[in-house]
Amino acid sequence: MDIVYDYPLYRPPSEADSMIFQVTLGCPFNKCSFCNMYRTKEYAERPWEKIKTEIDIAAKFYPDTRRVFLADGDALNLPKDRIIQVLKYLHSKFLELERVSCYAMPMNLLKKKDDELKEMKAAGLDMLYVGIESGSDIVLKKVTKGATYRTIVQACQKAKRRGYVLSCMVVLGLGGKTYTKEHIADTARILSEAAPDYVGALTLDLEEGVYDEFMTKFGEPFVTVDDIGVLDELERLVENFNPKTPVVFRANHASNVYSVGGTLPDDRDKILTLIKSLKSHPEMLKPKVLRRF
Repeated sequence: MDIVYDYPLYRPPSEADSMIFQVTLGCPFNKCSFCNMYRTKEYAERPWEKIKTEIDIAAKFYPDTRRVFLADGDALNLPKDRIIQVLKYLHSKFLELERVSCYAMPMNLLKKKDDELKEMKAAGLDMLYVGIESGSDIVLKKVTKGATYRTIVQACQKAKRRGYVLSCMVVLGLGGKTYTKEHIADTARILSEAAPDYVGALTLDLEEGVYDEFMTKFGEPFVTVDDIGVLDELERLVENFNPKTPVVFRANHASNVYSVGGTLPDDRDKILTLIKSLKSHPEMLKPKVLRRF
């Protein structure tokens, strides 16, 4: 007997080898104009008995599971007690379990009290994936992110204070050509202040389901950043992101024009050299037909 997922099902690239349990369906916010992930779903919190049954099934067939990802859009929207119930049961069934992670919206991190975050961490929630997208308040408003520079920083720092490993995502090209300077300057600044452990840079690729909505909500003509412009943004981001402690930086998502990565600040020069080479040799870039958001 297998777990029956409610599709579409998403997880971060680094959770490719993780066991996935859907503790919620869809996204409780679901208004970001650039994101098509959960538009076909109505948000719902799954009953404990269904979650428990699926954990039991997985534990029977995959008892050596070491990593678990809690889907869908944001498990932190659940009440603290339900999250802890899930975490404790996971650790009772998977004795080799090393890491449990989930997506976390800034607004839900801020809604949770410090003591609640502390309790969830103690119960075994280890890593949070936070979509920053941009540090520019102008861009964040135009893409209806539901967050600001300040609330994002507050949320990330709150999670870090409670010992969570933090992986943050940003989106190259999100401000278009009009706001490319503000988008990257403020994104580099917010990453430096938020101090994540991991950063993933994606590239904007508007799917058909949200294209019209994105253009309408943007409020003015949106001029797409071309491949060289994306590399320019990546170059400026790497140049100006100044972490106080080492950060694993990746631009290797399926949406990116080329897989780039390293540890900042140590690998900054190596990454910048690669980007400059790519700008001089655009034939090396990934064909657009192979990219997806």
